[in-house]
Amino acid sequence: MFSYRFWDKDPALAQSRAMYMKVAMGGIVMIVLTIFSMLPIYWGALWKPSVQLHRLHGWVVDFDGDMVGQAVTQAFTSATGQPTQITWQVQPASRFPNGPSDVVAALLDEKCWMAVVVAPNATSTLQHAVASQDGSYNGSLAITAYGTEARNENGYRAFISPITQGILTQTSQRFAVRFLPQLASSGVNITSLALAAPSVVSQPVGFTLDNVRPFDVPVASAVDLVGLIYLLILSFIASMINCAARETVSGIDRLLTLRSLLLLRILSPIIMYFPISLCYALVSLAFQVPFTRGIGHAGFFVYWMLSWMAMSALGLAVESMLTLVTQRFIAFFLFPWIISNVAVCSLPIEVLPGIFRYGYGVPFYNVSRGVRTLVFNTKNDLGLNFGVQFAWIGVSCVTLAVLQVWARRRMVREAESGERVQGSSEKEDGGQGKGEV
Repeated sequence: MFSYRFWDKDPALAQSRAMYMKVAMGGIVMIVLTIFSMLPIYWGALWKPSVQLHRLHGWVVDFDGDMVGQAVTQAFTSATGQPTQITWQVQPASRFPNGPSDVVAALLDEKCWMAVVVAPNATSTLQHAVASQDGSYNGSLAITAYGTEARNENGYRAFISPITQGILTQTSQRFAVRFLPQLASSGVNITSLALAAPSVVSQPVGFTLDNVRPFDVPVASAVDLVGLIYLLILSFIASMINCAARETVSGIDRLLTLRSLLLLRILSPIIMYFPISLCYALVSLAFQVPFTRGIGHAGFFVYWMLSWMAMSALGLAVESMLTLVTQRFIAFFLFPWIISNVAVCSLPIEVLPGIFRYGYGVPFYNVSRGVRTLVFNTKNDLGLNFGVQFAWIGVSCVTLAVLQVWARRRMVREAESGERVQGSSEKEDGGQGKGEV
């Protein structure tokens, strides 16, 4: 013992070395298979999202109904129809009796991803500024583009806002180029107008970008995406501790009845997750994440409950698979469990390939949505977000029960087989003892 080198030719060492190489090489093969089967899920979610932009819908609402409104409407309707373009839909102003405020309400209700609004009387305001040579004229008030960055900050920053601003910038420039010759042909003294009201000449029509739900809490990134990975890892650690306590240390799994064992395996993790999720939530509170924006002072409690249910949904799935794949191979379930959840949280699911529609029903996505509601006051779907967690908990409980029944039957058969072998051995030993006597 403790005296061999790795390549020594001792038969016992050779046997151990062969077993070691078999396990190590087998592990490499499994890891490689996992890489090529699981990592493409995440890579695929981030690959060429621009070719799916047509699945994002934007609205154009013309409250002007005149020259400015027509120019804006024409610009956006000509910038749609391709897979790499946002689908812009012209909505009638009559649909919004209270004006732009109704458009903003629809945007917050997630009826669209961006809303471009032409202000009422935008054209007449411009014409009046020309006639009166109004030096206080502000062309940027003619058009307002409303967005909600907090709905998905990555998608908003990567393409929704840049595309919208690009179209509006071109529209403003083209309108200015066409507007000046019209003024000249109508007899307006351009020089006098430029001196008295330079903004009317330089920028007759501009735009304002109004981000009604900004992603203005940077630390929230640790709560709505990266922190969810930690939440899953914590639930995994708790499951492994439970497994070790149940099988390795105490052996209580072989002493309890099936019903008692099932209750232990289901209730024990959920009880463990309760204080763990509280401590997890308190970390965010310590870094001043404002959970009160969405539903008031109950926000932190709701976040804690959402984290608790998410840990239960994520952890009970691990607990269930432990029965099937055992501790030796559970990591090969944890990896795809993380990847499949994370892949649908970075960008809007609409711009991902169709296969990623499953994301609407995974724990991570719904926790992220719930966090955005609490922290940024985005659309409130907390009932649905909790419902998805409850559904996963229910599925995991059923799966765990089925797999545990199967495992218990296997353990009973093995125990009975061992008893028969032991009984047969004892009989043979007894017979030999009598013969010797």
